[in-house]
This record gives sequence, C-alpha cells and structure tokens, in this order.
Amino acid sequence: MTVLARPAVETLAILRQVGVIPVVRSDSAEVAIRVTEVLIEAGLPIAEITLTVPNAIDVIAKLAQRTGAERILIGAGTVIDADGARRAILAGAEFIVSPGVVPDVIEAAKAAGVPVISGALTPTEILAATRAGADLIKVFPVKSLGGASYIRALRGPFPDLPLIPTGGVDLNNVADFIRAGATAVGVGSELVPREVLASGNYQSIAARAERFVTAVAHARRTV
Repeated sequence: MTVLARPAVETLAILRQVGVIPVVRSDSAEVAIRVTEVLIEAGLPIAEITLTVPNAIDVIAKLAQRTGAERILIGAGTVIDADGARRAILAGAEFIVSPGVVPDVIEAAKAAGVPVISGALTPTEILAATRAGADLIKVFPVKSLGGASYIRALRGPFPDLPLIPTGGVDLNNVADFIRAGATAVGVGSELVPREVLASGNYQSIAARAERFVTAVAHARRTV
C-alpha cells in the first residue's frame, strides 16, 4: 500500500521550486532504485522513473513507500497510454510524463488528480498539449531545435506557459535555459550517464545532482 499522494498543487509547486527533474533510465530495477536513493542523498528530492525500466511499476511502488524527511517526489515517465498512467498512479506516482501529446494519458492522470507533464516540440504540439489539459509542457527533444534559443523564441507566442526543456540539457547550458524562461529542466543521461551506471560510480551522480540544483538556483537569482 502506497503513501497518500500530495495534492496536485503541492506537487506542481515542488517541481517548480526545485527546478530539476531527473529522468531515471536503466536496464535494472535495482540500479534505478539505487540512483534515486543517491539523488535523495544529494538533496534532489525528485525522480522520474521511465516505464522502460524493467519492472518500473514495482520500482515506483517501492520508492513511493519512502516517508518523512527522505520522501521523494516520484513520477512516471515515458507513459504512452492510459493504462500505463493508471498503473503508475496506483503504484504511487505523483506526476506523469509523456514523450508526446497523448490525450488519453492526460485524461487518465487528470481523472486521478495527478499532474501531467506532456511532451511537445512544435508550437502546434504545445497548443494541443495545453488544450488537452497538461499542467506543464516538456519541450522534447529541445536540442534538436536550437536549445535555449528555441525556448526563448517560444516565449514570444507563449509568454506564460510553463515550459520544461528536456533532451540536451547539461551543466554547460542549464543556466541558459533558465534565463531563457524555462520553468524547470528535465535531465536524463547528462545527469545519469550510462557509462557511470555501468561503472557503479554513484558518487559522481550525487556530485552532478548538486551542481545542477546549484546552477538552476544561481541562474534564477540572475534573471
């Protein structure tokens, strides 16, 4: 039995406040859990467990059991259908992330009172995600259309939409994304590289997590 989910408004506030959403992908459920524990220890209380992780629903359920000061905000990523969304939410996921605009996923999450981060890339897709009810927009893969400069360009027609650039965000450009108007950033292999997972050097993941959080906080102070 999982812990009671936070209200959606609280979940959204945490996502915005922390500003860094780690995307945890691995070929092992045990590694995904260990990486998330390392993120907690590094002071980054958020993890998006992709449904491509083996036994991802069980991973989400185990992590959602954490309570007290070490409780993490756990979400499900790469959700491509309503069934996946519902199963993740039943396991304890407190936010749902899709790689593209999937109205059925948005509808299932909203019916459960869980925030949705919908993937979108073009202005047309961003409008579709917004009209379908997405709470936040994951601009993915942002690197393919110019990185931070693309986020800045989107701020013209969409000055108030909460955009989360993902796909190519690293320590060298994360501050540029924040200054360009990003609400938060999604970070995958740039935070949890496959070669690091293979070597088991989890301490380097902790160090990267701390640097991402610090970089976002500093960039926000200079906007």
